[in-house]
Amino acid sequence: MHRKEFHVIALDLREFPLREEEAPGGTLRFGFPLHSAAGTAASAVVHFELTPGASLATHADSAEEILYVLEGEAEATVADETARLRAGQLAVVPAMAPHGLRNVGDGPLRVLGFFASSTVVSTFEEPPAPGAPQVFVAGAPVELAAPLGEGTTLTA
Repeated sequence: MHRKEFHVIALDLREFPLREEEAPGGTLRFGFPLHSAAGTAASAVVHFELTPGASLATHADSAEEILYVLEGEAEATVADETARLRAGQLAVVPAMAPHGLRNVGDGPLRVLGFFASSTVVSTFEEPPAPGAPQVFVAGAPVELAAPLGEGTTLTA
């Protein structure tokens, strides 16, 4: 009988590097510390920060996401519904539901998103930053991102 080996994947979010991009109304910093290419089998995590007034553009993810607000206050929109979220609160975003967040507080907004898949495809309605691609894949062995062709639509 073979014994299965288990490995602990541990990291400190304070030391995990975040990519910085222009965002509507401010700056977005983000990174995917956990996903299939980092060793997870069935889940992924995104860590992002928005400066006051900044927005995370409307997009849909291929997997269900649970958003957990670490710091700040957000206006979260999922499909046609909008709600306020504060530090310590959670929100569930169904797979393929168009959603976005805006920092409505006076300080930084810091959020963790937990996905129900180790590989996540995120499709933005518009590029999230000037010149940025509209499709991102977290969990691929190499970073994948691409623009959408003309006439492509985002559907739920």
